[in-house]
Amino acid sequence: MTNNNNYCVIMGGGIGSRFWPYSRKNLPKQFLDFFGTGRSLIQQTFDRYKKIVPVENIFITTNVLYKELIKEQLPELDESQILLEPTRRNTAPCIAWASYHIKNFNPDANIIVAPADHLILKEDKFREAILKGLEFVSESPQLLTLGIKPNRPETGYGYIQIEEEKKQGDFFKVKTFIEKPQLEFAKVFVESGEFYWNSGIFLWNVHTILNAFDEIMPEVCTKLADGEENFASCPNISIDYGIMEKANNVFVQLCDFGWADLGTWGALYDVSSKNQEGNVVVNGNSLLYNSHDNIVVMPEGKLAVIQDLEGYLVAARDNVLLICKKDDESAIRKFVNDVQIKLGDQFV
Repeated sequence: MTNNNNYCVIMGGGIGSRFWPYSRKNLPKQFLDFFGTGRSLIQQTFDRYKKIVPVENIFITTNVLYKELIKEQLPELDESQILLEPTRRNTAPCIAWASYHIKNFNPDANIIVAPADHLILKEDKFREAILKGLEFVSESPQLLTLGIKPNRPETGYGYIQIEEEKKQGDFFKVKTFIEKPQLEFAKVFVESGEFYWNSGIFLWNVHTILNAFDEIMPEVCTKLADGEENFASCPNISIDYGIMEKANNVFVQLCDFGWADLGTWGALYDVSSKNQEGNVVVNGNSLLYNSHDNIVVMPEGKLAVIQDLEGYLVAARDNVLLICKKDDESAIRKFVNDVQIKLGDQFV
């Protein structure tokens, strides 16, 4: 296996509605700098993978709306490395299309598929795990996902149950996938020791993944084998539901590299540094009085003065201010839908 056979597909086309109003349709969360590092989430993801695969082997899949943002934030990429989706069809069609694209000029490709919004704290361990996974999928026709040992009963992540007796070295056969369980089930999963968080990072050889599409979702193959012309007619379905839950050759690699999926305000709160009262302040200026366990996000140059709040999100950007319970992910989705229906796209 040579390094030139290793590729990475970074998925960067989402709207990030769970991070509204900080994440907006015209500038979604993957293009924002949440930690004051000077690099957005997608830039940090690109920096991470260019240490593992050649820059010319990195592809970004994104919505056609974000072409110029990608070019601006990732000038190292050639325009041919930006795969523009004409419409949003979730991760399964996106991955199939990118896989066909890569296979056209390297039929021996091993592919990493990664979201653009992950936080990795232990970069060296991460690189070691990815290289180990690439070696595994280059030698064995398996679909590999990276699993993370849970440290709490998290309801915002998917879970993977492993079959202890079925393993190849450090890689375990997946028994079942369970998407975002209710809290009581998440507690049972964590206590059992048989379940791991599904990181959403996948590795496979290009033949392995396209064979899986051919067997399980042949309609996608028919639409995308010759290019993206029929992308809009593909089903709107995730790779987890479309392929991983149905395939019988799925393995998981158990990893510990300080992973977090920055999918919600609650997740950002969990990984951010906090003051003595448990408050997190992102950008801007804030004065908090008798307030605990909040996350406050203000534009640069703006001030928030807050009294007697506990467990809240206070987030402002452009023409929107949102104040709500920080852990109520379903409420934020409802707010976004209501705003769009009642007030239009100007606030979304």
